[in-house]
Amino acid sequence: MKKLLKLLFSRAAFVALFMLLQLFVLFSTLFYFQDSFTTVQTISVALALVTVVYIINQDGSSAFKIAWILPIVFLPLFGIPMYILFGKKRTPESQRTKLSGMLLRYRATARAVSSRTDDVAQVSAEAALQSAYLERCAGAPVFRRTETKYYKLGDELFPAMLEELKKAERFIFMEYFIVEPGVMWDAILEVLTQKAAEGLDVRLIYDDMGCIMTLPRNYAKRMEKLGIRCCTFHRFQPVLTGTFNNRDHRKICVIDSEVAFTGGVNLADEYINRRERFGHWLDCGVKLHGEAAYSFTLMFLAMWDYIRHEEDDPARFLPRRGAFEGVRDDGFVQPYSDAPSDDEAVGETAYINMLARAKKYVYICTPYLVIDNELMNALTSAAKCGIDVRMITPGVPDKWYVHMVTRSYYAPLLRAGVRVYEYIPGFIHSKTMVCDDEYGICGTINMDYRSLYLHHECAVWMCGSSAVADMKETFTETLTKCVEITPELYRGRPWIMKLGQSLPVSYTHLTLPTNSRV
Repeated sequence: MKKLLKLLFSRAAFVALFMLLQLFVLFSTLFYFQDSFTTVQTISVALALVTVVYIINQDGSSAFKIAWILPIVFLPLFGIPMYILFGKKRTPESQRTKLSGMLLRYRATARAVSSRTDDVAQVSAEAALQSAYLERCAGAPVFRRTETKYYKLGDELFPAMLEELKKAERFIFMEYFIVEPGVMWDAILEVLTQKAAEGLDVRLIYDDMGCIMTLPRNYAKRMEKLGIRCCTFHRFQPVLTGTFNNRDHRKICVIDSEVAFTGGVNLADEYINRRERFGHWLDCGVKLHGEAAYSFTLMFLAMWDYIRHEEDDPARFLPRRGAFEGVRDDGFVQPYSDAPSDDEAVGETAYINMLARAKKYVYICTPYLVIDNELMNALTSAAKCGIDVRMITPGVPDKWYVHMVTRSYYAPLLRAGVRVYEYIPGFIHSKTMVCDDEYGICGTINMDYRSLYLHHECAVWMCGSSAVADMKETFTETLTKCVEITPELYRGRPWIMKLGQSLPVSYTHLTLPTNSRV
């Protein structure tokens, strides 16, 4: 009963009620004018034509355009308001300009760092092309002199992160989609509070939507009282608008610009299997020790300055002189970020580049599979060329409707020869791609429309690093706990699932506010 009362009087319940009220007013207004059918119909048809022309002339995926054109043409009274509220994937122009300015400033700093682009070209022309794209379009320098460590479970990443946090001497920056009090966050908060008391610059960014069910509204003020500088990304307002689709989905922990962590693991107990929600939670992350960690410092500062209206001096946060003596070269390491404030789909293109240049195999882990034609073509084309393309998705979903949509994409993949597996013990939250024993990507970028187009994301591209071999080994181990979805098995799915997967309106584009565990 206490949990029910807490939910009913929570901020999330208020937001949901207020938004439902707005929808009720909207549709009531439409019905009120139905007596003037001829006039309303004429106006709605004219508006539909204008809206369709506008959509056609926008940049972007054809599949995205068609998904909105159909309801606008056939149900303009409902389709047009829905498109205005939820259809625009770009952030507002004022926010785009401001954030783009911050990103450009920090990318200029990143370019001033000694990038090892020429060294990549000497090792592999294929790798050089992939690396050059990230450097040119994401402002991401490539590094050597960085040791990589891959963690196949959040259970393993957590103690390693805690240990590194305790070693901090200058600053700690943390940026996460979800923060929730419990074993994991309480232990981390204790260290952050202690370090702040010692005079270190400790900062925390969390996404307001991601934490709407896990943190109270004034949590940032609580952190400030503890000496931890804190802010929330895109403070959520209970107003019907598409801007809540643009979330900060990144997971960044950077310490003294010398050590950094990223991956799928948020700061909540299910990510380390201290709390079971959807069976065994399989997640992963990577630690960088060396020069590449500075890239995550710059990513964090760009976001911090955007939210707080500040301008930090990046030179203040350079690694200490001599900090990396004894750090060995561990291949090439290139951290990068992706933002909806520009028109460059960096996360998707990085995946496509790896698929296009594969020679033997590509192994993929993703919790969600909601992709456009470009990525679908890249996956199927690679398989048709004889590349061993395999993909693991969850066996136990965290959201049944998203899982249903994910499964709807199996058919064309299976026909092309892509091998699809589902993780039987629970939910796989890892976002990884490993290729030919040479390249690997580990980060926060799901293979779904929100991650690829709407969210702020980050990842690490690695070439010849020890983490790449560990990623492959983990993938093959995980296959033993999966069931392969054969064409016969897929055709035998229940009719109700087939019906649901055939519905034209899906999670792909209508991303209503939820406390998604992503």
